[in-house]
Amino acid sequence: MKKKKPVFDVGKEIRKLARERVGKVPAARTIQPKSSRKKPKHKKPLTETDS
Repeated sequence: MKKKKPVFDVGKEIRKLARERVGKVPAARTIQPKSSRKKPKHKKPLTETDS
């Protein structure tokens, strides 16, 4: 069986060129556990829904 001919993908080519010019994309930030997160500066006001 013959090898499948590689298909040209425009999106991949654009990303490759951008990486050459700008550099690698920084890794995504990890989500901190809830206990170590900053607390909000302002608490949201309580709304009454007992109508």
